[in-house]
Amino acid sequence: MNNETICAIATATGGAIGIIRISGDHSLEILSRIFTKDLTQASGNTIHYGHIHDSENNIIDEVLVSVFRAPHSYTGEESAEISCHGSQYIMKKVLELLIQNGCRMANPGEYTQRAFLNGKMDLSQAEAVADLIASTNKATHQMAISQLRGHFSSELAQLREQLLEMTSLLELELDFSDHEDLEFADRSQLDKIAKTIDKRITSLANSFETGQALKQGIPVAIIGKTNVGKSTLLNRLLKEDRAIVSDIHGTTRDTIEDTIEIHGITFRFMDTAGIRQTTDQVEKIGIDRTFSAIDKARIILWIIDQEPSTKEFNDILHHTENKKLIIVQNKIDKADFISLTTVNFPLIAISAKQGANMDQLEQAIYQAADIPTLSDTDIIVTSSRHYAALQQAHEVIMRIINGIETQLPADLLSEDLHQVLDILSDITGGQITTPEVLGNIFKNFCVGK
Repeated sequence: MNNETICAIATATGGAIGIIRISGDHSLEILSRIFTKDLTQASGNTIHYGHIHDSENNIIDEVLVSVFRAPHSYTGEESAEISCHGSQYIMKKVLELLIQNGCRMANPGEYTQRAFLNGKMDLSQAEAVADLIASTNKATHQMAISQLRGHFSSELAQLREQLLEMTSLLELELDFSDHEDLEFADRSQLDKIAKTIDKRITSLANSFETGQALKQGIPVAIIGKTNVGKSTLLNRLLKEDRAIVSDIHGTTRDTIEDTIEIHGITFRFMDTAGIRQTTDQVEKIGIDRTFSAIDKARIILWIIDQEPSTKEFNDILHHTENKKLIIVQNKIDKADFISLTTVNFPLIAISAKQGANMDQLEQAIYQAADIPTLSDTDIIVTSSRHYAALQQAHEVIMRIINGIETQLPADLLSEDLHQVLDILSDITGGQITTPEVLGNIFKNFCVGK
């Protein structure tokens, strides 16, 4: 990392207040050239009132400057934040003055990258910053906060401590390898520790599916025959006219997607083409996409407006195997309730047109998602990079367990243990990291963070 001083706008333009961040060894020196006060001797964690001016002493804006001294700043460097008016012209002009006086524009995520490189946070916490910025509901916010607070890192640290204990016992045994009768590492105890570690690693890896669903929205496919009210239901759920509603059969020819939030969880609804026999080639493509949507979905809403035949019911069961199925009887304002007493699935009777019983349907959808109640301390893996590392660690741990059971020599077991330690260290950035890996992680951050 070089010592260049960087600057960037940290807030959206057009608001009442705009913030410009500066970080680097010469932050206060550069800022003092365009500010009414000399800040080079200013104390950390202080705020200063004054004006930003150009080289001809023309006042650009009345501002407040927050000063942060290394290492007590977000990046761990000398830093400052200029709070000015949110005018696009003002912020652009202040940025130009900073660059003219020695700053350069920050790259996306460069502030957080510097915080990582300066030891202010580990790599998993740095990645959580992006997740926190992108959080759109209570669940994704809680997952990001948990990781940012270091709960995931703490969990990995505990696993590494156990692995280090195993490694030290095996290496002590290797140091005295000329004494064949000595065995410092009890193989049965090592086997127990390895299985305990693998159980936790597997549990963390298994949480990835839930993490991805919460980040991207739990996919819900709305299926059924033509003209049963699928599009009307989607519009009712979204509280807007998103899909075309018509009495003409086969109106929906493609999959329409949108999201809503239910009890703090984002659900991604897919309105699909009605399932029926047709000679229309375009409609056939739409029906094929319906089955593709079923494959992708975690929850299926099967919309009916009359009692289905046994064949129709069996066909739906075949296509929705291993999915959470909710049967939704629509149009109860026009027909009697259908009693499917032999069916072991939730059956909700609604009127999508009039909005009757929609709260019951939303509750059934939320329950079908089967999402555990999350707290700020729960650890849910959301990064594909972390998931891949945990999967790799699991494979090596299983090799260690097999090696212990087959009396593999201590030096080979020790080598595998070091590999697991390296894999877990990669998650938090303790071992790495190549510029390519860091660049890939921070490239999707916003400028100013």
